[in-house]
Amino acid sequence: MKQQIIEKIRNAGVVGAGGAGLPAHVKADAAVDTVLVNGASCEPLLMSDPYLLEAEIETVVSGLRTLMECTGAARGILCLKGKHGAAMRSARAAAARHAANGLEVAELEDFYPAGDEHVLVHEVLGRTVPERGIPLRVGAVVSNVESLYNIALAMRDEPVTDRYLTVTGEVRRPMVVKAPIGAPVRDVLDFAGGPVIADYAVVDGGPMMGRVLSGEAHSVTKTTSGLLVLPKDHAVVTGKVMDPERLRRITATVCCQCSQCTDLCPRNLLGHSLHPHKLMRAAGTADFASASIAREALLCSECGVCEKFACPMKVSPREVNALIKKTLTAEGATWESRGNELAAHMFRKERRIPTARLVRRLNLERYDGHPAFAGAMEAPLVRIPLRQHIGAPSLPVVAVGDIVRKGCLVGEIPQGTMAARVHAGIGGEVVSVADGMITIKVR
Repeated sequence: MKQQIIEKIRNAGVVGAGGAGLPAHVKADAAVDTVLVNGASCEPLLMSDPYLLEAEIETVVSGLRTLMECTGAARGILCLKGKHGAAMRSARAAAARHAANGLEVAELEDFYPAGDEHVLVHEVLGRTVPERGIPLRVGAVVSNVESLYNIALAMRDEPVTDRYLTVTGEVRRPMVVKAPIGAPVRDVLDFAGGPVIADYAVVDGGPMMGRVLSGEAHSVTKTTSGLLVLPKDHAVVTGKVMDPERLRRITATVCCQCSQCTDLCPRNLLGHSLHPHKLMRAAGTADFASASIAREALLCSECGVCEKFACPMKVSPREVNALIKKTLTAEGATWESRGNELAAHMFRKERRIPTARLVRRLNLERYDGHPAFAGAMEAPLVRIPLRQHIGAPSLPVVAVGDIVRKGCLVGEIPQGTMAARVHAGIGGEVVSVADGMITIKVR
């Protein structure tokens, strides 16, 4: 039965919807005692997970029970913040209905980053995931709400063709919307009434870890949790587009070594050997990657606390860490973990960052709220990336001129690689297969 479940998840192209897109069939092939449902809505402003927990709870629970069966887990815990009242009531009612199957609810406090899987495991289970480790090392699997929703659909042989996401910021109608995979970002913004300012930027994801989109060719992918429209001069935007060399020069000149980035670092507070202020010092040297402290950058989750909240000088330890990490990864550097002998900081709870304070610091208060679900949008054309996941890009199995239905397989997993299948987000004609993208147009 386990292999049948894994095969269905694989065939449906399910990936981690809340992070970098790890193919879900890889995570399902594990043995653990607990599955945690990550409904923390970690990033400010993103509300699709609370919506699914409120409106599609039985489908999410079905996916949870499937993953519990596959991994042998006796416990399944729905984890979400108490501030999401409707979602919490829905989750508690579902847990009561399925208590005999090992379902529970964990109410999280409203801090950032509660949805980081290392933080979530510590908060709910009191276990500390080793440095550079995964929750599997401490007997747990963490799965995003929409990933479980898609696993439930996979059991019905329904592939991943749509994505629930939040559209907010400077748009006429902030909303949660169900969009076809591959829908052009421009079309999604139009569905939300369009931007209400002329000079804007679009952040794919949340304000802390999202990326600024450049150009007009971007599409909704399986990992697009939100589209945030902000003025181009907003601090959230300008902090994400700095030239790396300019960043290094500013770091060497401005960083005052106050250590606040380390004091508030969520991974450091868990006991991990990550000291961003020391990495900032190393970044000012000519050969920063060779410094003895440099390997600590491999432990950074790039949550953005140091950059967007901690630093009084408005420089970016996060980008410095990412720059060092990129260099070390290219050199094949590894980290020697200390195993499970980690102790959380004695002031960890006091140093957690309330989301409301973070929203104020980011100047995002006017956009904060629970936008309503606006339904499913249609797209006359989709541009579907063949790589929407960790691992190798999928191989196209369609050609220009082919007629496909929504849900048809268009990208296959290359033999012997970790990847995910890709399916048509709409029905229509394949008009292009190029540059790692399949374009389908409604006939």
